[in-house]
Amino acid sequence: MKKEGKILIVDDDEDILTAGKLLLKRHFSQVSTCNVPEHIPRFINDQHFDAIILDMNFGPGESSGAQGFYWLQKILEIKPQSVIIMITAHGGVNVAVDAMKLGATDYIAKPWQNEKVIATVSTAVLLGRSRSEAQTLRETNKVLVQASNSANQQNMLGQSQAMQQIQSLIARSAPTEANVMILGENGTGKELVAREIHQQSTRAQQVFMSVDLGAISETLFESELFGHKKGAFTGAQHDRVGRLQAADGGTLFLDELGNLPLHLQAKLLTVLEQRKVTPLGENKAVAFNVRVVSATNLNKETLKDEQHFRQDLLFRLNTVEIKLPPLRERSEDIALLAQHYVEFYAKKYQQQGNSTKQLSNEALTAISSYAWPGNIRELRHAIERAMILSQSEMLTAADFQLDVVSPVKSSSSMSAVDQTITQDADMTLPTELNLEQIEKNVIALALKKHRFNISHTAKELGLTRAALYRRMEKYGL
Repeated sequence: MKKEGKILIVDDDEDILTAGKLLLKRHFSQVSTCNVPEHIPRFINDQHFDAIILDMNFGPGESSGAQGFYWLQKILEIKPQSVIIMITAHGGVNVAVDAMKLGATDYIAKPWQNEKVIATVSTAVLLGRSRSEAQTLRETNKVLVQASNSANQQNMLGQSQAMQQIQSLIARSAPTEANVMILGENGTGKELVAREIHQQSTRAQQVFMSVDLGAISETLFESELFGHKKGAFTGAQHDRVGRLQAADGGTLFLDELGNLPLHLQAKLLTVLEQRKVTPLGENKAVAFNVRVVSATNLNKETLKDEQHFRQDLLFRLNTVEIKLPPLRERSEDIALLAQHYVEFYAKKYQQQGNSTKQLSNEALTAISSYAWPGNIRELRHAIERAMILSQSEMLTAADFQLDVVSPVKSSSSMSAVDQTITQDADMTLPTELNLEQIEKNVIALALKKHRFNISHTAKELGLTRAALYRRMEKYGL
């Protein structure tokens, strides 16, 4: 039974070509011959060969092997993944060994033994097909990485001085291999900054692996990040590659880092220090090469508290620290962001054309004055809701359903008394007793209390993280 495999034999001796073809065509699906070495480029450019059998010498009296060396290198220049078997005279084994040092896979000595030739060529064909599959996988992975990066890439919008400083920090740190920690409230765009760092780095053509540590349970932490072998624990029915290995060569983004318990922080630190990971159920450590970008909504005081965060892990992760300002501290960017999302959702919901909705001056004033406790995420949801529900071509302040419209005041410029008054105002009993409105107000109050830490807020409200996220989505928080 013939095996799949395409073979090319190159020799100036017609008897060798005939004998080789008669022998190999009984075992492989296609055997081609070439008696003029200058025709080799045309052959290998026109089609793919799993193995090429190449003579060391062409022409009468030639025995140095120089011609074989030349065409060997020429083939590898055209197709570096080619699998090449050299044909040499019985006394030319040393020359064949030199050819293997230059990239040949194996050699056949003349006069040959049929069984040995079949075995040698069979092994070469398997190698050739493996190389071809590996090359295809690499190219496919490259396309997938590029497609993923393009699909998730959004422009960082903002002309405020604060955003100019952020862009400057990104431009200076991205080309390096330094670990970066991004600080900021929920909804300020930490993942967007992480992706921008990746895009401006030397790893831009490699994978960007995002891991939400807040969404991974403690029991699955090691399996998710480090991987596991089949049978390592109940339910491990297949081998699994961990995120650290999957991100090899690229950027690993650790989001919601502040939600990681201390004992898991220790395990993460050990792996990052050693640059090796041992999958569950495996005894051998596997090296990996990633650049780590992390993000958390914890403030600096909490991060420096050893009861909440390991200082040795902090020092490893925040070589460069980028603090994103809340939207209320860069209110001059709100109009630009709002216009971007109006255009985005007009396209998404097919509202383009003469009837494309526009922001009225009244709406621009209202959204620019609002404090946006949920930051850009809240603004985006508010724009989307307004684009869907508004029945006129002009978006008004009423379309955004903002609870309070008050001048934006940065937290740094507020006195302690101002903040106390603001907090007391937030605590005022609602004038209406609509259950949904009360629920919305309670959730907003809890989020503010815990600085939009989802885990802490959900715990106090007696909800799961998923349930809290659903309600935040429902109420535009």
